[in-house]
Amino acid sequence: MSILDSQGRNLGSLRISVTDRCNFRCQYCMPEQDYTWLPRENILTFEEISLLVDVFTGLGVDRVRITGGEPLLRTDLSELIKLLSTKSSIRDLALTTNGFLLVERAKALRAAGLHRITVSLDTLRRQRFQELTRFDALRNVQDGLNEATKQFDAVKIDTVVIRGVNDDELIDILKFGQQLGAEVRFIEYMDVGGATRWSSNDVVPRNEMMQILEAHYGHVNKINEISSAPAERFRLKDGTTFGIISSTTAPFCRTCDRSRITADGMWYR
Repeated sequence: MSILDSQGRNLGSLRISVTDRCNFRCQYCMPEQDYTWLPRENILTFEEISLLVDVFTGLGVDRVRITGGEPLLRTDLSELIKLLSTKSSIRDLALTTNGFLLVERAKALRAAGLHRITVSLDTLRRQRFQELTRFDALRNVQDGLNEATKQFDAVKIDTVVIRGVNDDELIDILKFGQQLGAEVRFIEYMDVGGATRWSSNDVVPRNEMMQILEAHYGHVNKINEISSAPAERFRLKDGTTFGIISSTTAPFCRTCDRSRITADGMWYR
């Protein structure tokens, strides 16, 4: 037996939010104030999450990603990773984080059995980072990324590209990823629940990103691969790979094989 969505597709990937709380207040994600958090007693325990994963892997899921909010706010998250990493049915166990707490946590996550990690980073400029996240924490995130690349072979950087905000940093961020050995994924700015300032005028479409990158690097080759991942992947002449997620101009729902569980146990597919 397997899980199917409304389109009859097999759902092999599961995203699990372990908290709705976050230590940043990114402008495109949530308001700075007056955000109502879930009561702590409503948040799934690690034992409950482990039981749910057993159910889903029994139905064909073999890839699990831990998300939030900011998942590292669960101070004992490594214990959940240990629980999940022992399940032979999971072939890919990943984490998405803002990176703020990675310096002190990356080594323990690796030891617990985490396979790979994705860090959200939208700018390399301190003042701009503070304006976007409402926290002066760029150095913490950069240090966390550096530690992550020491602990994990597979590290990705997710960058939401916003017109007039950070669309002048594509080259710099890609070079930063090159230096670290992390693959960058540029993401079209999209409206999400809780966003307060989204406008279609702020979207930098995939084709425009490619024009910016090819103006600097020359022709960029697309990597032809069959994948349910949301990103198109490309390779520079020097072998560097990167991705673009066209979340607004070319929604990727057609190939999506994911469902998600919220921090309070709601399932969406």
